[in-house]
Amino acid sequence: MRLRRVLLGVTDTTATEKTRGMDHHHDTNLRDLQMARSMCWHCQSEMTGEYFCDRCVKVQPVSKETDYFTCLGLARRLMIDQNKLEAKFYELSRAFHPDFYQNKSETEQTISLGNAAMLNSAYRILRDPIQRAEYLLDLEAGAVKTIRMSPPADLFEEILELQNTLDEYRASDRQSETGRGLQAQLQAEQQALERRKQDLEAQLQQLFSQWDALQDRGEATSLTRAERDRLLKQMREILSNRTFVTNIVNDLTATIA
Repeated sequence: MRLRRVLLGVTDTTATEKTRGMDHHHDTNLRDLQMARSMCWHCQSEMTGEYFCDRCVKVQPVSKETDYFTCLGLARRLMIDQNKLEAKFYELSRAFHPDFYQNKSETEQTISLGNAAMLNSAYRILRDPIQRAEYLLDLEAGAVKTIRMSPPADLFEEILELQNTLDEYRASDRQSETGRGLQAQLQAEQQALERRKQDLEAQLQQLFSQWDALQDRGEATSLTRAERDRLLKQMREILSNRTFVTNIVNDLTATIA
């Protein structure tokens, strides 16, 4: 039962786990090309362009070290202009579209497909504020998915109470007065949790702004490093709590629908 899994600290797969798709399963030739990204795979001249060789104009593979922000020409910020993000995505999508490479060499076709897959993954993650934050945490503070956190104390107690109410509701005659009363109680709990989720997301928005402001200052002092670590820690905790709340709300919705 999902609420019991929440009590054990086991949550649904997060967006961060989905970003494991960064390790694209391209063939050996493409991996070799990615490793040699400093020079053009075709004319061996030094690479200065972003995705195309300035000399022979051949498409170049996205480096294995390139993160999603860099892939879309963005700084590691959490407050992103969605219009600019979308415009950059469509610009690169056109440049890598397989239709343009039908008459090209097999290598160019392979590179265009690999770049398009990377681009689609980057856009899918970065256009969503929560997935974007989880991805940034993965880059800046290690894989979030490996950190198992228990629910906060107040939420832990609430889960226990909800579990008892859910068990009673499942065992009741839902058309009876008792069943309708339990359903009303669960609906009220659901609404309260939705408000809690909104509060957590408001807190995240404040942290996102603080993170961006810190990055914009560009300072590299012990104080800024401490502030950076504090922001990452707070974001990680709030994102974890939001996941717990989201899972509970989903379970309630499925039960009382």
